[in-house]
Amino acid sequence: MIARLILEDGTECIGQGFGKVTETYGEVVFNTGLTGYQEVLSDPSYCGQIVTMTYPLIGNYGINRDDFETIRPYIHGFVVREHCDMPSNWRSTKTLDELLKDYDIPGIAGVDTRMLTRKLRYHGTMKGMITASQAPLSELLAALNSAPVMTDQVARVSTKSVFTCPGIGHRVVVIDFGVKHGILRELTKRQCDVFVVPHDVTAAEIHRLQPDGILLSNGPGNPKDVPQAIQTIRELLGHYPLFGICLGHQLLALASGADTEKMKFGHRGGNHPVKEAATGRTYITSQNHSYTVKEDSIAGTGLIVTHTALNDGTVEGISHLEKRAFSVQYHPEAAPGPEDSSYLFDQFLRMMEQAKEGSLHAKAR
Repeated sequence: MIARLILEDGTECIGQGFGKVTETYGEVVFNTGLTGYQEVLSDPSYCGQIVTMTYPLIGNYGINRDDFETIRPYIHGFVVREHCDMPSNWRSTKTLDELLKDYDIPGIAGVDTRMLTRKLRYHGTMKGMITASQAPLSELLAALNSAPVMTDQVARVSTKSVFTCPGIGHRVVVIDFGVKHGILRELTKRQCDVFVVPHDVTAAEIHRLQPDGILLSNGPGNPKDVPQAIQTIRELLGHYPLFGICLGHQLLALASGADTEKMKFGHRGGNHPVKEAATGRTYITSQNHSYTVKEDSIAGTGLIVTHTALNDGTVEGISHLEKRAFSVQYHPEAAPGPEDSSYLFDQFLRMMEQAKEGSLHAKAR
């Protein structure tokens, strides 16, 4: 089956279709990971995007039941150089092609992904479409350019009701903006009593759950598209320890009075070096984001920069000087990627313990 990838600037790539035969629109982005395509496919932060993998061979170890980061994939399309339809791995239960067909996601193979990545790096990410239509390019471009830009990705991927992962430790409320299972695994590994709540939860509803701490999860899209979440976080600041990851990091910054902006092509992959200001140590991190906190907007907010990206100098971590709150732009749970930064979950636990001790001392007085 012939498939076409078309970008808003008129670029056309012709290749072989796989997955679902359907037409899709989305923001075309690239991921530099060498492995972990199943986690990429199932990361809710890719909702509304057509993902290009820079590694040339994708699908070679198939799909297994254990490596999903959410119940279903939310990406809008998948672009690869070479698609392997005969995987070889003892854990494999189905092929990449079968997974995409199960969830109505189109893929295209045979694309010069090096050329496509260089174009996106130079010009920035673009709107694109994958189609099997043989209509004239001008007609397809008109349809692409008239397609609306998504702004409701968080509402699409967030849980609709509260659910729990019971534990005997600290009670953590996770506000689900598109949470990955890897984050929940890290919390339950530490025996936390986890309550996952919808993105539009109110501060009053969270107060009723009596948490020891709150985790602001990762998620897709522009943080300014979820203003209610910003207001809720603003109301929670100072009441509980807060830990933000990815979109949660951006929302914490906005709630504190800082600003965010869209990046030219974002960070996506498992090999991004980040420097910690306090120690000078460099961590290799897993990342997936299109927006960043503007460093010049942090002054006067009570925040400080704790981590910086070594590739481009963007803000990768912040901490509040007066309130128990910190966040990072990258993914300490990895999945996929290096586990260098899993210590941040332990830092969150220590923060909750300190808050409890402080509360006990206050009551004793």
